[in-house]
Amino acid sequence: MALIVVTTSPRVAPGLLAPAAWKALTRGRVLTGTPDHPYLPYLDEAGVRVEVVTPDPGAIARESRTGTVVWLAAQDGDEDFMRAVGHAAISLDEPPEIEVVPGSYDLPGARLLDLVQVMDRLRRECPWDRKQTHESLVPYLVEEAYEVLETIHQGDYGPPLREELGDLLLQVMFHARLAQERMGAEGTSGDGFDIDDVAAGIVEKLVRRHPHVFADVDVSGAGEVSDNWETIKAAERAAKGETASALSGVPMGQPAISLAAQLLRRAGRAGAPASLAGDLAPPAGARLFTLVRETQDAGLDPEAELRAAAREYRRRVEEWEGTADPAAPGLE
Repeated sequence: MALIVVTTSPRVAPGLLAPAAWKALTRGRVLTGTPDHPYLPYLDEAGVRVEVVTPDPGAIARESRTGTVVWLAAQDGDEDFMRAVGHAAISLDEPPEIEVVPGSYDLPGARLLDLVQVMDRLRRECPWDRKQTHESLVPYLVEEAYEVLETIHQGDYGPPLREELGDLLLQVMFHARLAQERMGAEGTSGDGFDIDDVAAGIVEKLVRRHPHVFADVDVSGAGEVSDNWETIKAAERAAKGETASALSGVPMGQPAISLAAQLLRRAGRAGAPASLAGDLAPPAGARLFTLVRETQDAGLDPEAELRAAAREYRRRVEEWEGTADPAAPGLE
């Protein structure tokens, strides 16, 4: 006969099973070694009797030779137990057939649910995580964003980029978890939210700002998409009662080169005259601002250009350090 192993995902609501799993659960004696398996109440309600037993790999392998046994695996996969069953089956003269039937499948993004659970536990049980605030996390948010940027500049698009994006995602999750703690708190319920609210907000924004994808608006190319984006953003600002300035929403705390570049781009799209960038104060800042404008006019990204020059300078210094006299001034 056979041993049928039914697996389930902890990231799918209990009770939701694939048709093949429901069929498998009617083919023989159903056993599990997990007394608190979340599917047990739902299977009981559906009339499927599940026996909770002490896992005995040898006994189950032998029983599977003469009848069909269905094993409802723990949601961690029961890997050690299944490995032991496999070894026990192979040792038999006539080993049973072992079939794995996935009862539920993770949808794309399902592992984010694990991150929610891990973050909840860290916030409850880790002294360091428990004492963090939005303000204390700001340096880490900035640092992780720059580490993603550095990985991209280095062309490390595989595991290094994946790891850095995970570190950045943690910061988003952490801030959302802190905000969740304000939900329902006396006097502060209005500004609390959770990670689902964050996801819902960006989904609504993306759908609203892409009418050429989610509605019946026709566009001729990327340029028209960008124009529509700015028009929609202006309407959003007006609906919020914000100023109609083309520079609304520009984060003034960003690095100065990228700040100047973004201000110039926004003002240029609004038709601001170039003369507004003349005779700025202080003079040194004005010269840098002019250089940013000239770099953009040449079709280049001033932030990327300066960063590339900085990387080249670093390379030259490191090369010089490798050949300079260790006793020379500055190297002691």
